[in-house]
Amino acid sequence: MKINGPNHTNVNPYQKQQQLQKKAEDKASSFKPDQLEISDKALKMQQKDARQSYVNEIKQQVDNGEYQANPKETAKKLLNFWKA
Repeated sequence: MKINGPNHTNVNPYQKQQQLQKKAEDKASSFKPDQLEISDKALKMQQKDARQSYVNEIKQQVDNGEYQANPKETAKKLLNFWKA
């Protein structure tokens, strides 16, 4: 015996979940891959000789007690880093 009540509908209860999964897959496939851009200054710093000479210069200043950190400039750079 088959009983069809007034609220009977032909709805797949999993259809909504399938649609949500399809939307999520479509969204994931539409994203662009991550890109990395390195500034000219950073590229120069990556060169071992230039980087090593810069580090040695700072080490020498620290050893001689001549190195002076600029707290205002440091604070500005920290704020800019966290704002971006």
